[in-house]
Amino acid sequence: VELPEGVEMVMPGDNITFTVELIKPIAMEEGLRFAIREGGRTVGAGVVTKVLE
Repeated sequence: VELPEGVEMVMPGDNITFTVELIKPIAMEEGLRFAIREGGRTVGAGVVTKVLE
């Protein structure tokens, strides 16, 4: 996960744009909704805005 410059932590209610590199390839397209999970809990959610090759 690559956060914008100057951002070290995101708190509940914050909105950011970030870049992520997946461990395994999956089919993705713009507009796809996703969840970020850690230890069985959802810690974030978002929408794919751009797919980079």
